[in-house]
Amino acid sequence: MKKAKVFVEKNFKCAEVDDKLFSSFIEHLGRAVYTGIYEPGHQTADQQGFRQDVIDLVKDLNVAMVRYPGGNFLSGYNWTDGIGPRDSRPCRLDLAWRSIEPNEIGIDEFFDWCKKAGTKVMAAVNMGTGTPQEAVNMLEYCNYGKGTYWSDLRIKNGHKDPYGIKTWCIGNEMDGEWQICHLSAEDYGKKALETAKIMKLADQSIELVVCGSSSSKMPTYPEWDRIVLEYTYEHVDYISLHRYYENYGNDMDFLASFVDMNSFIRTVCSTADYVKAFKRSTKNMYLSFDEWNIWYLEKREYNDWEFAPEILEDRYSLLDALVFGGLGITLLNNADRVKIACLAQLVNVIAPIFTKKGGPVIKQTTYYPFRDISKYGRGTVLKPVVLAPSVETCHGDSPLLAFSVVHDTQNEEVNVFCLNIDKNEDFVAEMDMRSFGKLSMLEHICLDGEDLNAVNTFENPYSVEPHNLDIVTGEFDSCELRIPKLSWNVIRFKLK
Repeated sequence: MKKAKVFVEKNFKCAEVDDKLFSSFIEHLGRAVYTGIYEPGHQTADQQGFRQDVIDLVKDLNVAMVRYPGGNFLSGYNWTDGIGPRDSRPCRLDLAWRSIEPNEIGIDEFFDWCKKAGTKVMAAVNMGTGTPQEAVNMLEYCNYGKGTYWSDLRIKNGHKDPYGIKTWCIGNEMDGEWQICHLSAEDYGKKALETAKIMKLADQSIELVVCGSSSSKMPTYPEWDRIVLEYTYEHVDYISLHRYYENYGNDMDFLASFVDMNSFIRTVCSTADYVKAFKRSTKNMYLSFDEWNIWYLEKREYNDWEFAPEILEDRYSLLDALVFGGLGITLLNNADRVKIACLAQLVNVIAPIFTKKGGPVIKQTTYYPFRDISKYGRGTVLKPVVLAPSVETCHGDSPLLAFSVVHDTQNEEVNVFCLNIDKNEDFVAEMDMRSFGKLSMLEHICLDGEDLNAVNTFENPYSVEPHNLDIVTGEFDSCELRIPKLSWNVIRFKLK
């Protein structure tokens, strides 16, 4: 059995975790909306057609915000198609995903759904076919009280009170050639600048996210980020970054994906800090990691235009859940700069929640590590010193144990998240926590198993689920923990 030492000092602080780190994403894509969150006639559907069984799971995940309506869909979307009486809304071709979009759900209905699910809207405006004027029109519709054309139209459509949506994305992945009306960094920077200026003229209370690189593998990365920030730095609050991971056949490289994510984050931070210096600015640019997940980018043939096609419906294994946990640890450990993170996506499309049309809903394996970090990852992220062996991967040296520690001062708890990527051996981790005085252990949650390919299905929905390990009893300031091989762990301590 291998050994590691972990020194946790309560005064070695990284940052307070922003609740928006536990956000997600719903796009008009596949079955995310239709037969995902919305299925009139379903046995659990409410009067608006929203599935209550899905809402219950979203509440359980305690999702802070949900980014909407896209995604690639956004760059060809006219938001006014989704407002007003349903029987007069146009049915459109969704060019991004070669689907039929009936526009039964728009910003009004989505705001209602978010209220029911206990979350908030992170709105996005079209920077592909859209204009700055259309962006500010949507903002006025959503946030202005009454007495103007757009605010009064919202009231006419059944929503007297403004939505007060605070966080807005200026487009989506405009660096990608796949994006409808893709722009160069210079052209997008100019358009985003003017959009930011006009939106903040309408509502100074909002915060804006400008498009950064859609992947660290883009040929324009990180030059795109530099150029866009040189145009927009003083007018926006965040720069976005997107990254998906998949298994290319080497499990160890896949398990070490968190190393690549950390490098991506630090590079974007460095790029933003260069622009800060270049601009002689006094403000820090924060990061919105508003798309992250495991995604197997299989190609699909689009033979026909379909309504709510079953696309991008990855079924996640235990191995995927372990990798996912490592990514969650990395987001926590970068809470000083990453203030928003959106798991993409939330329902059916590469998602932790999976529904059957007309039937039940199940939790995918990735549901559990997301719920863990959302439930126990709020507080102050600390900087533990970890002495553990490492392994060489395609991402460089990777520790076999990845840790994040969060001090929850409100509940007087210390919560430790740990991923063991060693395929052969358990670890004994010696935890030195004497700076907290005496502690007791509340629980040790573990997600592991013999079959890394195991998945949850409608026939066997609990094939992969966490279980509890034995805890160290009594009061102590140091302890030894067994960390099973290939496992995701949450170890919770109570302060005396």
